[in-house]
Amino acid sequence: MTNTRSPAGSAGLLAGGVALATLPLWVGDFYQLHLAQLIGVYWILIVGLNLVVGFTGQLSIGHVGLLAIGAYTFAFLAGTHELNPLFAIAIAGVIGGLCGLLLGLPSLRLPGFYFAMTTMAFSLIVTELTLAQDEITGGGIGLAVPGVSAPFDTPDGLYWLILIVGGLVTWLTWNVSRCMWGRSLIAIRDSEITAMAVGISLFRAKLIVFVFSGVTAGVAGALFASLQSYITPDTFVFELGLFFFVCIIIGGRGSILGPFIGTIILTALPELVAPLAKLGNFFYGLTLLAVVLLIPEGLQRLFEVLAEKLRPRRIESHVVTPDLTRLAAAIREGQSS
Repeated sequence: MTNTRSPAGSAGLLAGGVALATLPLWVGDFYQLHLAQLIGVYWILIVGLNLVVGFTGQLSIGHVGLLAIGAYTFAFLAGTHELNPLFAIAIAGVIGGLCGLLLGLPSLRLPGFYFAMTTMAFSLIVTELTLAQDEITGGGIGLAVPGVSAPFDTPDGLYWLILIVGGLVTWLTWNVSRCMWGRSLIAIRDSEITAMAVGISLFRAKLIVFVFSGVTAGVAGALFASLQSYITPDTFVFELGLFFFVCIIIGGRGSILGPFIGTIILTALPELVAPLAKLGNFFYGLTLLAVVLLIPEGLQRLFEVLAEKLRPRRIESHVVTPDLTRLAAAIREGQSS
């Protein structure tokens, strides 16, 4: 595949990467660093969910249940049983993937609306189980969650751990999206009948990306629990699952940068309008309505249009010089025959 990224785009990506890597060194205060950590944790889940919703077109609105499973797995292993926190994060990812497999096997065969209802029911079931299994989850009281072990046992260290994990899953997702297998996911989203006609296994492709999203949700849940330091069932409300879904819709389906920008905006928006707390939901709904009505293809498309206007594509012209000698020879050969 030909690389079409411009020098300006590469420079922008490099500058963004440097800014993210050095953020703890220039951020204003601890609260802003905490907000950046929260955005990173949400993005780890959303980047996996983006393959399910944005690329494959499955309406999953219950990933908050997988986030809760990862969080309680980490709290139970690293807190109750004092397992190494980094190892507990890896196990939380495996458990999240297994739960995604068990959920996806029966539900991914259902049509879109019924699949969405199944994922919603799953998140509600997880909430009830965390309330009922008080010996493991602490019930309504909740659990205290330990921090991550060295060298990530400081606020700066935790941020860099989140950045490393987020960068890894983003790189994996980006590679999937630009290869032929990623094109097959988009084909499934656009037309399942056409995808089947060209030999794409619908259920297998859907299940693989759903399991991957379960892994990222489990890892995100573990990091989220460590970041919060204390979790209860009320932490994992159903509205949080809708938040993950809306970030992808606002950002733009079938892209990576768009949902990332959507995650930043929708996570930071409640903080920006904190003095107007009563109108927080109003601003949130207004943003969603404005994007859906004005930019139905998402924020990614807006940036593409702006880039095209600022940097118009150059149309290269190629001068074709006819080979008169070969042309004359062909004419003579035709006349002689």
